[in-house]
Amino acid sequence: MNSPCELADVVRLFGNELSEKEKLKPLQIKVMYKILQCRTAVLGGHKEVCDCCGSVLYRYNSCGDRHCPKCQAAKQAFWIDDLVQSTLPIKHYHIIFTLPHELNTICLWNDRQFYELLFSAVWGTLQTFFYTHFGVEGGAVCVLHTWGQNLSLHPHIHCIVPAAGYSLKGQWKNLGTDGRFLFPVQQLSALFLGKFLDSLKRCLRKQQVLSQFNHAIQSAYKKKWVVHCEPALASAEHVVKYLGQYTHRVAITNQRILGIKDGKVTFIAKDYRDNATKNPLL
Repeated sequence: MNSPCELADVVRLFGNELSEKEKLKPLQIKVMYKILQCRTAVLGGHKEVCDCCGSVLYRYNSCGDRHCPKCQAAKQAFWIDDLVQSTLPIKHYHIIFTLPHELNTICLWNDRQFYELLFSAVWGTLQTFFYTHFGVEGGAVCVLHTWGQNLSLHPHIHCIVPAAGYSLKGQWKNLGTDGRFLFPVQQLSALFLGKFLDSLKRCLRKQQVLSQFNHAIQSAYKKKWVVHCEPALASAEHVVKYLGQYTHRVAITNQRILGIKDGKVTFIAKDYRDNATKNPLL
């Protein structure tokens, strides 16, 4: 079912007001204009001719921006097709590393550096557990998401982790596990907490702003960090299609937008705490 409204409609109605009200970065403004111009006469068009019957179609060009809901389906399909060629026929696990919202103020202060530290902590945590539990150097495909279903800031990384690796002698080793998960969840969560907050404090101290964000960090220490681990996925093809759901995904698709009324946008959002579908307003 086609949505009566598109993200481009939201940008058209509220984009200028948002630009004036919020301190948007040049890249954010550029993305808004790309979404607004996608598949319109502004970007020109092209001709498609059928090799069999000679039928001709004229179409507007797409913007190709990774944030545009009209442009990601094809890229996702190509990504899945490419990755399936290199996926091993072994068990894979889906692990999600999530940060508490208390750290959002630091993320907004310097998002690029924040995400670099997040990737480093995730990778360091996985490598430590590969070595200490199985004596191997492992691998993973990691995808960063920075939003939640309700469009709030919610940094987290999805990892697809193969149950195999190379031993210190360079020999390939398939990993057998006694339980449902590749690694013990509580230990994984504790190590991730320590690695990320330690590196974050060092970074802030180096830039002489640690005192500015110390309250947020201390609050994060008091939170219970839980790395979400799922049981092994069945096949390589299943793994790639599963991860494909999380790649090239935009914050909100046109299909989730229900309508625009009285200056408010209603959209569909899933609350993963109770698996309920909700319709928040923005």
